[in-house]
Parts: sequence; C-alpha cells; structure tokens
Amino acid sequence: MPDRLTSVLADLSPEKVWDWFNGAPLKIVITLVVAFALRFVLQRLIGRMVKVTLARADARRAQEPGRARRALAQAAGILHERHRQRTLTMASLLRSITTVVIALITILTIMAILGIPLAPLLASAGVGGVALGFGAQSLVKDFLSGIFMILEDQYGVGDIIDTGEATGTVEEVTLRVTRLRDAQGVVWYIRNGEIIRIGNKSQGWSTAIVDIPVAYSENLEKVIPLIREVVHDIDEEPQWQDKLLEEPQVMGVESMTGNVVTIRVLAKTAPEQQYGVSREIRERVKAAFDEHGIKAPVVSPFGPMPGASGSSGASGAGAPGGTKP
Repeated sequence: MPDRLTSVLADLSPEKVWDWFNGAPLKIVITLVVAFALRFVLQRLIGRMVKVTLARADARRAQEPGRARRALAQAAGILHERHRQRTLTMASLLRSITTVVIALITILTIMAILGIPLAPLLASAGVGGVALGFGAQSLVKDFLSGIFMILEDQYGVGDIIDTGEATGTVEEVTLRVTRLRDAQGVVWYIRNGEIIRIGNKSQGWSTAIVDIPVAYSENLEKVIPLIREVVHDIDEEPQWQDKLLEEPQVMGVESMTGNVVTIRVLAKTAPEQQYGVSREIRERVKAAFDEHGIKAPVVSPFGPMPGASGSSGASGAGAPGGTKP
C-alpha cells in the first residue's frame, strides 16, 4: 500500500497536473467564467435601461405645463406607477430570457468540450420540443399574448376593461392570466390567450354627454348662453381641473320632440370621470334654470302635444372615449 500511494503521488507532479488541467478542465473553467461575466454585464445593462427609461418618462412629463401635463399623463396612458410596473415587468422578462439562453449555451459548450455527442441529444430535444409544443400550445399562446399585451400597453393594473366575457377593474396582470374584479365584486381569472378583444375604459380619455331638456316655448338665445356660462364656471374651479381635460362644449340643439327641446353638452374628461362631471353639470344647470325662471318641459301622459314639429333624437349618457381596442 505505501508503495502504491508513493507511485500515485509521484504521478501527481505539478507538470502532469498542469498538463491535465490545461486541457478540458481549463476550457470548462473559462467557459463558466465567460458565462457568468456575460450574464452579469447583461443584467447590469437591463437594470440601467430601466432607470434611464423611467427617468426620461418623468422628465418628459415634468416639462409639460399644467393641463398639458395632465393630458400627457392620462391621455397617453403613461401614469408613473403604471409605466413603472410595465417597465419592471419587461425587465424581469428580459433577465429571465438572458439567464436561460446563457445557461443553455454554456451547458452545450461544456458537453462539446467533454466530447459528449450533441446530435442525438439535439434530435431528442427537438422531438420533445415538438411534443411539448402540441401538448402545451395553449400555455405558449397565453404567454405570447401576455408578452404582447405588456409590450403594447393595452391595459394595466387599475384600468377598467371589457374582455367580452367579463367587465371590471384589473387587479393583476401576469404573462399567463389577467385578474379583474367586476362591479358585483366577483373576481375573474382570464387566460391571456383567450382574450380576443379588449375595450379599455380607463386609458386615454372619456366623454361626458349631457342632454338637457327645456320647454319648447323657451328662448334658446337665453338658454344656450346660460348653459355656456355654467360649464365655463365649472371649468374654472380648481376641484374640476384634474377631471376636465378641456372646457365643456355646448353643441346646441340635439333634438326636438313634442314640447321638449334637448340641448347637448360634451365634456372631455379624465378616464372614468365622465359620470361625476355629468352629474355636476346637470345640478349646476338646474340651479341656473331655477334662478332665471327657465321652465322644464311638461311631459304629457297622452304622448306628444299637437302642433310641435321636429324629429326625435337619442338621449346620451356618459360614454368612454379614446379607448384602445
């Protein structure tokens, strides 16, 4: 035994050890070092890209004045938190992709250095990939749809969307499913690959359509300027500056039916603010009508009163505008 140990130690001379290490082991070590260094550099570049993107978005919003800044943040759909979440999600996806790709290339390189034949392995992997693709095609479809939804910023957390199957507020967006809560409090989990169309009621801006009825006998030269004065006062008040993107427009007479003349007001609002704006306009106009003695139309239980001409028109309600399909 001592003689055998002595012979083994004699074979482990520095020259022989270096000759052994100078072959495949050294190549493997270099491959691993290069792989870790490349991954570290790419991860740092992705992190820096995220910081630069967020800083540029903040600077662009800060340069816009007052209402223009609000319109940029709301109408373009780049609210800070939403933009931050989307950027971080894409950065995490890029980090995962780079890690998987580098790890796969490193493993294949080490196998080639060790002399392991790659052709049978790649052939088997190709067959397995095809089988996995057929078996998990719905999962792949969900992930690809989720990636494009995030890239295109179709919707984000807090948006009110209509997916066809359900309508509600988005609570979470992942690469596979979208979770939203409807008006009744029911939580819906919708696979991204099953979403054919999206109606975003929060992205961009909304339109408040207010139809104001007055009696047919009222003087419109008095009524319309009064309504314009009311909506101008609302637009000037600070509490409505964040809800109105521009001063509401009095469009004029929308319809005449029986003894009713309908005057339409359009207001461009921040997303999902059209309902409160519509109620405020109606309340202010009603108070102004009472103050100036303008009468509301009398509704006859026997249908339209004879002698009044005109065509009927649809009465509008608050409707979203500027949504992304």
